[in-house]
Amino acid sequence: MSTAATSASIARQRVLADLVPGALVRDLALVAAGAALIGLSAQVVLPIPGTPVPFTGQTFGVLLVGSVLGWQRGALTMLLYLAVGAAGMPWFQGGTAGLSGATVGYLLGMVLAATVVGALASRGGDRTVLRTTGTMLVGNLIIYAVGVPGMMISLGMSLPTALATGVVPFLIGDAIKIALAAGVLPASWSLVNRFQR
Repeated sequence: MSTAATSASIARQRVLADLVPGALVRDLALVAAGAALIGLSAQVVLPIPGTPVPFTGQTFGVLLVGSVLGWQRGALTMLLYLAVGAAGMPWFQGGTAGLSGATVGYLLGMVLAATVVGALASRGGDRTVLRTTGTMLVGNLIIYAVGVPGMMISLGMSLPTALATGVVPFLIGDAIKIALAAGVLPASWSLVNRFQR
């Protein structure tokens, strides 16, 4: 395959999931697998003293799924994850189910974050370390932007208290997750480029 043909082929692959052959069945399988991955990542829980929100692998799973699946499949994945969890499947953080408590705002923010991150990825936001870092930062900010007000409402907190308990304790962990994504996603595209030459 010529270099021009290879470049055109890769350009048509807007997100990594587009490399998987198929259409509707593929998309349904990817959405279900994405929801299961997020459910598994939510079981990685580290309680943090002084905050009602634990540190989990969930945000990493959400942002990774959004990047890999794109905005439509990413949004559907999160909606499936929330619907099944609300119906009683214990796959929210630490094996919980139902939509209540301090983390509901964060869960709702994750739907928007997966959608926006997926849209950015489809425009090349996951192809270089710098772009991936920016994409993941935007996703994290969206989760906080919805999660913090949700925590304020559910627990009756002031904004300074909510920021101190719902953002500050997670900044280092989120930086690590962003660094992981910034390594994994561009490396995946590099492999794709290499194999399609």
